[in-house]
Amino acid sequence: MKTIYSLLLAMFLIVSTASAESREARKQQERLQDAGAVMSEILNMPDSIPHHTLDRTKCVVVVPSVRKAAFIVGASYGRGAMVCRTGEDFSGPWGAPSMMAVEGASFGLQAGAEATDFVFLIMNERGATSLLKSKVKLGGDAAAVAGPVGRDAQAGTDAYMRAEILTYSRARGVFAGVSLDGSTLRPDNEANEDLYGQRIKARDIVLGPGPQAPAAADRLITLLEQASPRPANG
Repeated sequence: MKTIYSLLLAMFLIVSTASAESREARKQQERLQDAGAVMSEILNMPDSIPHHTLDRTKCVVVVPSVRKAAFIVGASYGRGAMVCRTGEDFSGPWGAPSMMAVEGASFGLQAGAEATDFVFLIMNERGATSLLKSKVKLGGDAAAVAGPVGRDAQAGTDAYMRAEILTYSRARGVFAGVSLDGSTLRPDNEANEDLYGQRIKARDIVLGPGPQAPAAADRLITLLEQASPRPANG
């Protein structure tokens, strides 16, 4: 009897663990789908990210629907996904996503609206490689400025040319560049493990050898390919 009980308990634990892992994987897939929906809506807005700015971008981070309720205790935190151009010099097609986390005091203050979406454009190789390794503090470890919006926005100013990260927010239907100095961006390694079913570094996902992009990321990757299939020189 004890043997049968032990076998049933073992089977129950296996099924429970598999079910929990499946739930976490679905949660990350839903985040990817939400990121794709947010990017679609932003790219279709009259005042959106200028094409010449997106063409200079190495990676795009989308953090959808950050809500005020998440910051009641003062600890600001949001989760999203980063998609980069492939290749050592980030000049290839858009590749598989790495899940990301953003946190910090300034970030919490910006999320005062009912729901806020955030977009981060990583503008050079140094910013991209730093972010793939560890936590990056905006305005500290990486030069970050509020990004330009609209077709006629000038992206060639000194501030934009020096910036490693351009930051944006969308709240109540308004999309604009926003300062998020003091906030941090970092790879969400636990979420990556849930999504890909293995322990894997963000760098390996983006630069390879890594897994194929999950189907949940198709919309986000396709949108970026359509909006900016080739990077601008310089």
